[in-house]
Amino acid sequence: MRRAACPGSFDPITNGHLDIIVRASRLFDEVVVAVSINKSKVNLFTVDERMDLIREAVGAHPAAPTNVIVESSHGLLVDFCRVHGIQSIVKGLRAVSDFDYELQMAQMNNSLAGVETLFMSTNPQYAFLSSSLVKEVARYGGDVSGLVPDVVLKGLRDRSGL
Repeated sequence: MRRAACPGSFDPITNGHLDIIVRASRLFDEVVVAVSINKSKVNLFTVDERMDLIREAVGAHPAAPTNVIVESSHGLLVDFCRVHGIQSIVKGLRAVSDFDYELQMAQMNNSLAGVETLFMSTNPQYAFLSSSLVKEVARYGGDVSGLVPDVVLKGLRDRSGL
């Protein structure tokens, strides 16, 4: 079975993330969305909330892939991959600046565990999109509909101050 990980903090998941996950689901038998736990980072949503939002967003997508599972991850991604029998990592790239950092990570992951990284170019309509930007725009009352799945939009509106 060909398994791939799509890692990230997903705080919150955006339509750009969702696009990469759905596209990866067409290439692999199973895609594991690895939601990172970073205790030094202040997140808007808890890891359980982020996982639920991802599950709901994937399930509501018009393509609704059934081969996507969502797990939490802490520590090294290659250790997560080893434990889950994952041979590949799929990462979306928005710009050249993403490539510089992601290439170093890909080379390190391959060096540590032989895990291959595949880069997918982001759909141009999402090239500017990041979770941080979505949170900032939402915090100031801007319209982020069309940038995040509907379930995330509701979650953002339910948060105090957003």
